[in-house]
Amino acid sequence: MPVAALPASAESVPGLRKSPRRDVHGILLLDKPERMTSNQALQAVKRLFNARKAGHTGSLDPLASGLLPICFGEATKLSAYLLDADKEYLVTCRLGVRTTTGDAEGEVVEQRPSLALTQTRIEAALAKFRGEIAQVPPMYSALKHQGRRLYDLAREGVEVAREPRRVVIHALHLQAFDAESITLSVRCSKGTYIRTLVEDIAQALGSCGHVSGLRRTSLGPYGATLPMRALADLQELAADTAALDALLLPPDSAVAQWPEARLGADAAWYFMRGQAVTVPGAPTRGWVRVYSPERFLGLGEVLADGRITPRRLLNIG
Repeated sequence: MPVAALPASAESVPGLRKSPRRDVHGILLLDKPERMTSNQALQAVKRLFNARKAGHTGSLDPLASGLLPICFGEATKLSAYLLDADKEYLVTCRLGVRTTTGDAEGEVVEQRPSLALTQTRIEAALAKFRGEIAQVPPMYSALKHQGRRLYDLAREGVEVAREPRRVVIHALHLQAFDAESITLSVRCSKGTYIRTLVEDIAQALGSCGHVSGLRRTSLGPYGATLPMRALADLQELAADTAALDALLLPPDSAVAQWPEARLGADAAWYFMRGQAVTVPGAPTRGWVRVYSPERFLGLGEVLADGRITPRRLLNIG
């Protein structure tokens, strides 16, 4: 899908004074377009918001589209908790063709004739991949071997042994199929390689395959019912700061499923200065979202004596 050209930045216009970056806090659910790296998408959105600080929550392959949460300002302190979250995808597997990269960008290294597919046959294959499974990471991945990225070694024609990793496929459903492809919905744990899953499913069907289409539809607390924002729509709002800011979700939406603790004004004062506090009626174990009477303060952990100590504080006025 073609991406509209970004508006010229202040740096690129002669004689135009660069405006200072803004302090922006919140999370944008970006619908990353195809043919764009996650970092390119991040930098484009950061420029549009003129934000001082921003980061994304786990890369999507350039060929993939879909949900890429962009964290601004103090919300970047919570991005790690989204990296660990479960994810959902809609993926299409092109059967009968295996590539070097496991997707449509790679060179073809194997071809097999078309299969006589039936829903029963496909469902029998899918059943082998639900629950906890072992995956061998692909060579075209960002994992390191002796200090070098595997994809750099792969481009040099070098293949190294990789240890299998345990991942969890929480849900795997057939959406459509024809003689050459199958489309699946997948909900999986962090660390799952969809390209490897597709190759393994194709092999279980007696063929080979690669990812020909991939879209991330949800991540952690951000399900399919929440609207994603297209880059082209953001570009149309580039001159309207208030309209852009209105699209942001609050930082605590990243941990909305966590239990919470509500502090009084005095306890909140001590908590924000790094001290553990007693909170009547609070959860008795684990990590919690912590609030003052006015706002979200950050994350705390319940100590053995029941007090809550700060672990990740957000400094939003």
